Amino acid sequence: MTETSANGSTTRRRLLAAVGSAGVIGMAGCTQSGGGDGDGDGGDGLSGTIDIAGSSTVFPVATAMAERFESEHSGVDINIQSTGSGGGFANHFCPGRTDFNNASRPIQSEEEETCSGNGVTPVELTVATDALTVVVNNEADWVDCMTTDELARLWSAEDPPTMWSEVNADWPDQELELYGPTDASGTYDYFIESILGEEGPGHRQDYSATEQDRTIIQGVEGSEGAIGYLGFAYYSQNTDRVKAVGIDDGDGCVEPSLGTARTGEYTPLSRPLFTYPKQGSLSEDHVAEFARFWLENSTSEEIIADEVGYVPLSDDAQSEAMERLETAIENAQG
Repeated sequence: MTETSANGSTTRRRLLAAVGSAGVIGMAGCTQSGGGDGDGDGGDGLSGTIDIAGSSTVFPVATAMAERFESEHSGVDINIQSTGSGGGFANHFCPGRTDFNNASRPIQSEEEETCSGNGVTPVELTVATDALTVVVNNEADWVDCMTTDELARLWSAEDPPTMWSEVNADWPDQELELYGPTDASGTYDYFIESILGEEGPGHRQDYSATEQDRTIIQGVEGSEGAIGYLGFAYYSQNTDRVKAVGIDDGDGCVEPSLGTARTGEYTPLSRPLFTYPKQGSLSEDHVAEFARFWLENSTSEEIIADEVGYVPLSDDAQSEAMERLETAIENAQG
């Protein structure tokens, strides 16, 4: 398995360990004969490559699932790229170059049209819930909570402020330094939808834009006046380096957490996360089985919550997604 985004997390450490032992796993697979140990699917002969692109927010979930699947099926090679949701759809998935696209927001109608024009049918599968998190420097002792109006003012393209005091008179005359995802990111799209409004003036462009969430953490950590936003998993792995800001959506300040995302208290920045397998790719057994494996583990507290840092699916949400997947597999293989 390959990766293009590193975040210093437990998932990354597990990934490096898996990469380091890949040759041993491959050799063991060559010497095994028929049926494995009779427990699980390790000896079913699955083999082939799976190519995945898309959201940096979903990347840690995809990586965790891929590690586990490859450890059980040594003949399957899963390649994951962190390209942003929109970048994945536009440059990889809809042109037919990848089997899955990860996304931190639903596929857009124009993307569906592009996919359709290329004979690609996306299958929408919800895989987790995220609490999009606003972070500031640890020395920014003037702010522990902000309203959604203040957050919108900070990031609006209309007369963008350059000092913290321009947004709230109680904040200091400290120069603002902003870090966030690029416009190819689903996180960027979701922030516009939930905070700035799709009919509003738009997202300011005078900020440091990146598809690498670790760069956002590094930027905010390195400047007292910095602010950024990213998926909760990346914050949860770096709580000593930056400070999360609570959000007041009109009913008081709520801290981002798995608990507040799970209950729906953390509004409006709780959001579903998706992966989109290509229906045509589901005709291949190894792709179909990986998609099933992902959903089967999407309710796992150990993987989704403890290791990655998102909210697992409920049993009902998992059943709904699995039903949609099985229909797509039947259509692809029937």
